[in-house]
Amino acid sequence: MMQEKKNDVGLSKRDRVCSNIIEFGILGLLIFTPLPAASVYEWSILVIELTVLAMMVAYILMREKPQNNELLSSSLKWPGYLFAGFFVFVFIQIIPWPNFLVKILSPGTYSFRNIFSSASSSAKFMSFSLIPSYTLQETLELLSYFLLGFLIVKTVIRRRQIVKIFYVLVIMGAFQAFYGMFELYNKNPRILFYKKIYYLDTVSGTFVNRNHFSGYLEMIIPLAIGLIIARINLFSLAGLKWREKLLRFSEKGFSTNLMIASSIIAMSMAIIFSKSRSGVFLLIFAFILFFELTVLYFGRMRHRQQGVKNFLKVSFLIITFVSLYIGIDATIERFSLDKLLHEGRLIYWSNAASIVKDFPLFGTGLGTFASVYPAFEEKGISAHLSHAHNDFLEYLSELGIVGMLLLFGGIFFIVMKSFLIWRVRRHPEAKGLALGGIIAIVVILIHSFTDFNLHIPANMVLFTVVLSLTAVTAFYKSGEKRRKNQDSKLSEVLQTWKEIEPSPLMYEKLKLRMKTPGPKTNKMRD
Repeated sequence: MMQEKKNDVGLSKRDRVCSNIIEFGILGLLIFTPLPAASVYEWSILVIELTVLAMMVAYILMREKPQNNELLSSSLKWPGYLFAGFFVFVFIQIIPWPNFLVKILSPGTYSFRNIFSSASSSAKFMSFSLIPSYTLQETLELLSYFLLGFLIVKTVIRRRQIVKIFYVLVIMGAFQAFYGMFELYNKNPRILFYKKIYYLDTVSGTFVNRNHFSGYLEMIIPLAIGLIIARINLFSLAGLKWREKLLRFSEKGFSTNLMIASSIIAMSMAIIFSKSRSGVFLLIFAFILFFELTVLYFGRMRHRQQGVKNFLKVSFLIITFVSLYIGIDATIERFSLDKLLHEGRLIYWSNAASIVKDFPLFGTGLGTFASVYPAFEEKGISAHLSHAHNDFLEYLSELGIVGMLLLFGGIFFIVMKSFLIWRVRRHPEAKGLALGGIIAIVVILIHSFTDFNLHIPANMVLFTVVLSLTAVTAFYKSGEKRRKNQDSKLSEVLQTWKEIEPSPLMYEKLKLRMKTPGPKTNKMRD
């Protein structure tokens, strides 16, 4: 902690101001985005974009950029290339191309324009995106999320910053749960600033849609559990007796841990009362995944891991059964077969699959799904559909195979890299926090198969923060001991050569040679 204070004091006035702008900008977005109906309105999206722009300007103006983990920077090179390629691809979607080239590369786009646009027959150029203005608008929004993730990776380098973000997220999750429960029993329910019109019999917090509310809490609950694990240093308890474990619990702020645990139960109950089928299923799945991954870690240790397993098993079962018992009636009602058969998701997905079939490589253009979908609605529910209720299918229809691989390839690369480094980490605090982040990402990606959480600004901001913060946490202080040992050996060798008084030329050659990095190693242990 003293070292962190010294680092802050050592910054120039300009750098301190810029650093504060970035830090408070991140926290401000996490607090603001869920409140105005999950920021689905154009004015709130503009606030997000302008805030990220101000943060990015502050980062550029910093004289001395924060020095983050070298291993993390090298590990994120490939995702960086994929994301850069994605924005190049979207640019290709927007700009006009000769008609003959579009006809060859995307026959569906050429045919669609000739059928539905009378001006296309006389035009010599056309874009791969059916509505370039919509694609540009959606691209600017996505760019804001990517820049937010970039800023977190580059500037959130200290423990204090990481833990502060975790606490803010847990507080926001608890607020959403308690506020949602309050409005459920309010005679005139509201969504904070707006009158509540839909889902009056369910908990939805400050969200319009209960499924998006559930998706928001699905990401925060694992973070809260990971925070408790980090606070009690669960991964360092193996080998201790029960009396020593209880003493460790009491030393690590029992009241704070109890408040976080209460928040987890409240958020779990809120998901149950939201009557979101995917939310209930993924809530249980998240607890099971926590248990299995923790057991996986302790399974590698031969001594006295049974006590920790039993503790985790009892804790997760209590939280699950208490939450389900309280909201069991709502859960059974929402899982009834009659309701499943009368919903139109299968029809939506079938029609969206037809779009993918006609626009396989380049898609219809980012942000164009709602405008293109009516042309493919052959049968079933006839309604204005803004999203496909499946994020992957919607992005695939808009981006095609090429854009889809670039976008989600980078995301999956970060998740897998974070998981692989997590498996070999020995830092108990980093291991607990990173585990929460990994499970939060897995859960929301699974939920995205049945909903459009990744098209809701509040959830997309949270997803971006969790994804980038998980990578930062997983690599936190990774490789420091190795670097310290290398620096120590270098100092010893140079000191020895000074004592025997070699020639200045030989001394400089040795110094330069020792500073030259050696071959990379695949062992990412502390």
